[in-house]
Amino acid sequence: MYVKRSVRIVQLSGIAGVIGVCAPASAAFVDDSKASVETRNFYMNRDFRQSGAAQSKGEEWAQGFILRMESGYTEGPVGVGIDALGQLGIKLDSSPDRAGVTGLLPQGPVSKRAPDDYSELGLTGKLKVSQTTLKLGTLMPKLPVLVPNESRLLPQTFQGGQLNSLDLENLSFNAGRLTQVSQRNSSNREDMTLMKGPRRNIVTSANPLTDQFDFIGGDYKWNSALTTGYHYAHLDDLYKQHYLTLTHTLPVTEGQSLKSDLRWSSATDDGNSNVDNRMLGAMFTYSLGAHAFGISYQDMSGDTGFANVNGTDPYLVNLLQINDFANQDEQSWQARYDFNFAGLGIPGLTFMTRYVKGDEINLGAAPGQGKEWERNTDIGYVIQSGALKNVGLKWRNATYRSSFASDIDENRLIVSYTLALW
Repeated sequence: MYVKRSVRIVQLSGIAGVIGVCAPASAAFVDDSKASVETRNFYMNRDFRQSGAAQSKGEEWAQGFILRMESGYTEGPVGVGIDALGQLGIKLDSSPDRAGVTGLLPQGPVSKRAPDDYSELGLTGKLKVSQTTLKLGTLMPKLPVLVPNESRLLPQTFQGGQLNSLDLENLSFNAGRLTQVSQRNSSNREDMTLMKGPRRNIVTSANPLTDQFDFIGGDYKWNSALTTGYHYAHLDDLYKQHYLTLTHTLPVTEGQSLKSDLRWSSATDDGNSNVDNRMLGAMFTYSLGAHAFGISYQDMSGDTGFANVNGTDPYLVNLLQINDFANQDEQSWQARYDFNFAGLGIPGLTFMTRYVKGDEINLGAAPGQGKEWERNTDIGYVIQSGALKNVGLKWRNATYRSSFASDIDENRLIVSYTLALW
């Protein structure tokens, strides 16, 4: 016990000095600490099916490492701690004619060649009083109004401050301000802007960049089955957004349940854009033993499509591998099926397939209405025993077709593993 504690003190003391923690490290600061390293080996091939185009294909292969370290808190009425996030991406295969569209690696501005590696170190200071925590530094808040993108080699991160409080029973409250973003394939920190998309028909004026994204809101758990939430976001000079959520799980009988996921948002401009959007989304999933059957509907109305911070994942029921079906006036339906092979005696093996069709898309000055569809298939396996226990293998396949954008065929092969350091 004393040996482990001494090792942890050495490992954390250098990080603690960064934020000038004057109080001596307490047992809780050390004993409640944890650290892990996640590895991601990621191959991605995206074929735009365009003959004669300057670039009709993206194909890259890379290795990622994500080191996460979290301390406990010092003793006293105000606990002090620090977290660290280290990220490293290494190029395994890429070329200028295949780079820039996979989102795995940065792309050189002139040569278009991906660098051999890229990295980032983020530090987060934290203060805790009772069940309320204030974090300052590198953040990855996961809220309906802001979902960091983690779908590639390294996750998207933000700089800023976030307050989370669990002091009121059954209520999780969040508020904060973000000032900069580091995109999923970049180590640079930069100002934020909003996502425009192919047919969201969002237009910005003056300076489309800002260093201020404010958010506030909470989720209330009424009982074990029902949770509702309200969240507000303001991307300075670009848009304001209100977001309502409701999730409910209805037990039907032994091994069967019906989950309802309802979402509604309203976004308006804040001076330097034309944002005007209402979104309604509803997804219902019936679980029957190892099977899950889902159906969803998503509707966009207003003078533009959905508004969200550029690079983030919009919190939408019809967000898929390639597309989010969030264009102006778009209506889309999804059918989904999941199967867990543990029901057949093969734990760790899972399967998912889904199909979404969207239409009535406003094409702006172009005549008619746009249509699009996407089909996804995921097969994943987590090794259950032996020397490779907990190594995850996943194949993700997608097909996208559109009447107004490039057709896409895509494959992703991912090998992942997380090692707990302490």
